[in-house]
This record gives sequence, C-alpha cells and structure tokens, in this order.
Amino acid sequence: MLTYSTLSSELQEKIKADRVLGKTNPYRCSDKQVLRRNNERDKQNLWRTSFVRDTEKIMHSPYYNRYADKTQVFSFYRNDDITRRALHVQLVSRIARNIGSILGLELDLIEAISLGHDIGHTPFGHAGEKFLSELLQSETGRHFNHNVHSVRVLDNLSARNISLQTLDGILCHNGEFEQQEYRPCSLTDFRVFDQKVENCYVDKNNVNTLIPSTLEACVVRVCDMISYLGKDRQDAKKAQLINNKQVFTEGVIGTENAQIINNLTVNIIENSYGKDYIMLDKDHFHGLKTAKDENYALIYNDESINKSYNENIKPMFYKIYYKLLKDVKDKKKNSVIYKHHIKFVNNIRKHYVEESSYTDEEPNQIVVDYIASMTDDYFIDLYSYLFPEDKYKIKYVSYFDDMK
Repeated sequence: MLTYSTLSSELQEKIKADRVLGKTNPYRCSDKQVLRRNNERDKQNLWRTSFVRDTEKIMHSPYYNRYADKTQVFSFYRNDDITRRALHVQLVSRIARNIGSILGLELDLIEAISLGHDIGHTPFGHAGEKFLSELLQSETGRHFNHNVHSVRVLDNLSARNISLQTLDGILCHNGEFEQQEYRPCSLTDFRVFDQKVENCYVDKNNVNTLIPSTLEACVVRVCDMISYLGKDRQDAKKAQLINNKQVFTEGVIGTENAQIINNLTVNIIENSYGKDYIMLDKDHFHGLKTAKDENYALIYNDESINKSYNENIKPMFYKIYYKLLKDVKDKKKNSVIYKHHIKFVNNIRKHYVEESSYTDEEPNQIVVDYIASMTDDYFIDLYSYLFPEDKYKIKYVSYFDDMK
C-alpha cells in the first residue's frame, strides 16, 4: 500500500487564514524587480506581464520545439511512453508551480525558468553533454554545461531580451546538486550575472557553486530533481532495465513516482511556508539523496546504457565535431553547418543583432552551438549524411522486441 503524507492541520489552517486576510508573500519576485538588457523593450502590460513575456518567448523559440526529440535518460528505444525532455520540463513546471502557488510565489517566473532550463541541452542527454564538453575543452580550454548553454541560447543565439531573473534561474537550476536548504542570494545587474556565466566556462566546478537569486528559482531547482527521480524509475521499467521487484529504499519519500512527488512537495511546503528560503527536513533530504544515489547505481550507471554511448555516440560526436570545425575554419559556405545552422541563427535574431556578428565568433563555439541544438534523430541523420559508409551505427530497441 502506497503512503502519502499530508500537510499538518496547523499549517493548513494558517494558509486558509492568510488567504482570507489577503496576505501576500513579501519574498516573492515582483514585476517591479525585473531587469532586461534592453529595459525599453518588453515592458509589462495588463495582458502580458513581464514573466508571461519570458514564458512566451521561450515557448515560441524554435529551439523549444526540439525538446520533443531530445533524450531525457533513455536514447535507444522506440517507445512513445518513455520520457523525452519535452515532458520533463513540463513536469518540472507543474510540480514547481504547485509548490509556488501555496507559498505565494510568482508562478509565471517559475514557469519561464522551468520551460527554459534545458533548452540548451545536447542530444543524448548527459552523455552528449559530457562528450561535447570534452571536445570544447580540448580545443579551447573552456567547458560546456547545458544550463550555461541554455542561457546562451536565449540570451545570445536567439537574442530575445529575456529577464535577468529568468536567465539566472535557468543558469542556477543544476538538478544534479541537491541541498537541504536553498537560500537565494542577491543579484543586482547583468554585469555580475555575465561574470557568473563566464566563470562556468573557465572552471567546470563553478557550476556547483551557483546560487539562485529568487525563491522561485530555488523551487525550480529542487523540483528538477523531484520530477525525474520517480519518473526515471518508471521509464527504466518500461525499458526493462529494472523490474517491479527491484528493491528501492522506502523511507519517508516512498519509492514510486506519485509518492516521491507528493511527499517531497508536502515537506517543502511544510518547512518553507512564510520563510525566505526553501527547505526540506533532515529525513526527507536524506530520502531524496538516497533515491538519487539508487537511481545512479541501478539506472544511470548501468553498463548496458553507457556501452552504446561510449562505443558509438562518442566517436560519432568526435567525427562530426572536427568535420564541422574544418568547414567553419575553411568558410565552406555550402556546408551543412552554414545552411542549417549559421543561416538559421542569423534569421532568428536578425531584428536584434547584426548578421555578420555570429560568423565572427570563435569557430569552436559555433560548432558547439550547432551540435547542442540537434535532436537525437537529427544527429544520427547528419552522421549518416556526412559519413555514409562509416562503421558506427545505432541499433534501437524496437516497439516489438518484447514479442520475440
């Protein structure tokens, strides 16, 4: 029998009383605090507030479409029920908005951060991220990280004048680094923000030191983990990587997706309502860490998953990277990187940035931008196009393999 915790009766009564009195959260981020690179553009109005504008800019970005064919965890399965990154960002948004609504936070800011937080993610999930970072680091000494690149997509490649608060939430989301308590730190201007971004390029460990500047971003950060802990277990069962008898530690958060979401949500609300920080109690934080460690041991570090990444996807990344890098350095205008990427970037930001500016950027960065923007299927098709006779091939688990 699955167990679901509930809010204490005392807190429920307090929340109801506060609502009757019309109390608002003094720690929420308001429209008055919004900063943009161009504060004369994108001013709020009655029907499109500041963070609604950010959300819509993100959702209408052509990069947003590509979530639908980007790996969350499982890459090589023909199975429409296994989570792709498009569903992941929606789940983060839903869970975070649920918590944020009870805490009295700015829900449109939560939605904007949630929907944009992985928009710079590579094909093939964290394996693709790792391979691309290795390539960039070997050529330039700089590091690639998907949350940093998500900022680059929205702030530079698309040049959409997204607010500082949304960009900072995206930069600092880091769903791989759990904490018991999240306290936002002050962020006053883009100069400080830009330095935070640059620090992540030059030292890969700086990503783990990032602290969000709003409570809304703190909520998204913890909900990134909540959204995938149980969902990845569901997907692992669908992929037949684990079975229904697999032993996970029950603890206070439970083992199933619905339990994990409910019980962590309730505990965050119980420990965070009316406060200027987001917090889990000691037992629930331990449960979250334990669940994450078990997912790594039983799912993410599984040899059958990583074997195909290392034996096929990694060399494919390397061959594509250096072919495209040569084309950029040689200014080969009939190359696919010019026709499918450089032209594309110039077109989506032509009203905001001079067209020549993108081709003036460092060639490795242009190649990284292109590869990171690819969906899984596009990457595979591009490899076949560039190297039609090559030995590296991807074998997918089909819809009907379980019929054999």
